[in-house]
Amino acid sequence: MKFGYTIIYTEDVVRSIEFFENAFGFKRRFIHETDYAELETGETALAFATHELGESHLPNGYIKANEEKPLGIEIALVTENVREAFNKALNAGATEIKKPISKPWGQVVSYVRCPDGTIVEICSPVKV
Repeated sequence: MKFGYTIIYTEDVVRSIEFFENAFGFKRRFIHETDYAELETGETALAFATHELGESHLPNGYIKANEEKPLGIEIALVTENVREAFNKALNAGATEIKKPISKPWGQVVSYVRCPDGTIVEICSPVKV
């Protein structure tokens, strides 16, 4: 077994893909019309699908990421320059949740909320 991908259900797949390209520098792996797309993020893809597609997979419904309070889940993106990546995400349209701070274990972490409601932790590698 291996982790294959994460799918974020969103109002606008193209807008979400474009945000992640502009804010974090990812490239499109592929896009199918306007209802599903994937980004190149390494071995595991980050994917986006419309709420309509999500509702067809989950007929009893789900809580959308763009509701008032964010979901209790985040995507962590690792970079050597957290402050620069944090500012780039804000300039691309993210909302600040928490400015970069240093953790006692040597990691720098920050949090933003994307226009589609997704929470992203922008962090440095954990020093082990």
